[in-house]
Amino acid sequence: EVQLVGSGGGLVQAGGSLRLSCAASGFTFDDYAIGWFRQAPGKEREGVSCFSILDISTYYADSVKGRFTISSDNAKNTVYLQMNSLKPEDTAVYYCAADHGFYSGTYFLRYGMDHWGKGTLVTVSS
Repeated sequence: EVQLVGSGGGLVQAGGSLRLSCAASGFTFDDYAIGWFRQAPGKEREGVSCFSILDISTYYADSVKGRFTISSDNAKNTVYLQMNSLKPEDTAVYYCAADHGFYSGTYFLRYGMDHWGKGTLVTVSS
């Protein structure tokens, strides 16, 4: 059974940093794409970043390029999202997700993934 447990959210001032973690079980990163998504109050879900196993590449939403970095520790089966230079508009519930499909990162960021973890709230104060 695929399970994803996200953590690391909190309250931070604008310009600050946070690192989110997602502990995965029931699969390996060799076989699954994995990513981070977010949903702000009153807004649609947005794809933030992901690894695609189709082309072994990382993808980022334009809104976070240069500020966020996705990485993984395969030995711990954990994926991270390092978020720097945070802005109030980054405030959202962040979700990690995984998918066994062979699609591009652009596809996943737009359409989402099959398996979802519980969200972790990130609040950026101005």
